[in-house]
Amino acid sequence: MADPRAVLITLSDADRSTLQSWTRRRSTAQGLALRAHIVLECAEPGATNLAVAARLGISNLTVGKWRRRFAEHGLEGLGDAPRPGVPRRILDEHIERVITTTLESTPRNATHWSTRLLARELGMSQTAVCRIWRAFALAPHRSETFKLSKDPHFIDKVRDIVGLYLNPPDRALVLCVDEKPSIQATEGTAPVQPMRPGQLERHTHDYVRHGTMDLFAALDVRSGTVIGEVHRRHRSVEFRHFLATVERSTPPGLELHLVLDNASTHKTPLIHRWLVRHPRVHLHFTPTSSSWLNLVECWFSILTARQLRRGRFHSTRALECAIRAYIAENNAHAKPFVWTKSADEILSSVASYCQRTSNSHH
Repeated sequence: MADPRAVLITLSDADRSTLQSWTRRRSTAQGLALRAHIVLECAEPGATNLAVAARLGISNLTVGKWRRRFAEHGLEGLGDAPRPGVPRRILDEHIERVITTTLESTPRNATHWSTRLLARELGMSQTAVCRIWRAFALAPHRSETFKLSKDPHFIDKVRDIVGLYLNPPDRALVLCVDEKPSIQATEGTAPVQPMRPGQLERHTHDYVRHGTMDLFAALDVRSGTVIGEVHRRHRSVEFRHFLATVERSTPPGLELHLVLDNASTHKTPLIHRWLVRHPRVHLHFTPTSSSWLNLVECWFSILTARQLRRGRFHSTRALECAIRAYIAENNAHAKPFVWTKSADEILSSVASYCQRTSNSHH
């Protein structure tokens, strides 16, 4: 028996098509999709609120509510009604003023805007400025540096090195080689106060310097293991000694492809003569100002963060022992360093950045 309280629903072809699209689209809000389902079910001949509620697993009160809304207001009635509350105080034009002022001007007494300066300039609260900056990923207080390579063979070198990473030769090892010079053995002028609940670790801002040393490292890209050697200096003599260590530490039947930078110590006659006597070793130089292509730089940053930056060493001997212990631990739990970008992607990104840099002068 028909429900006498149920409002008759008649759908035009356009309304039916719109409601069906709302039920099928993944981007439709769940509440709106449910309301569209209710109206479509109610439009069937003889459909009662109880029957529709049973089929959709909802209450008959919900069915009756949206049935009446649609009968009175059509498709617009299925939207959410305005909710009570305080009206918006920060309007779109306020947001636009914050963004344009941040991007297109600077304060009279500073090189960049702070939240307090901008809030005072625009007559807004500091909290509002913070929220707008956060929403649009604006950070005037931060900056980054960049360096564009002027190497005339930049493209060829990028393709060569990225090719080694993504498609290494058969029966060969790809090793990323570099030096980390002048690592300081420093010790605070007072003992470190360890961390405790409610207090960070504390150490003195001044320190006693006990000398420096240089770390030579060769990272096996495929395995993540490192061959390391510590020296007091980083001349071509020490570099040749390290090359000999690498050559002895690797299987003799494999070719060695070493990725390294353009430091003068890597190109002396002493190194050339050594390479002639060891033909299985091949050097691949990164473009100038492009150390980011050398994966051992990533390993150096990890070493610095985990061992060196907060380490306290009372002698260069203690520093050397700490570095050797870290290399041993790294090799015991080594993980490969995976290069993901192709040479074409890198060159396209660099070209785009060069274009933006060139345009910024106009």
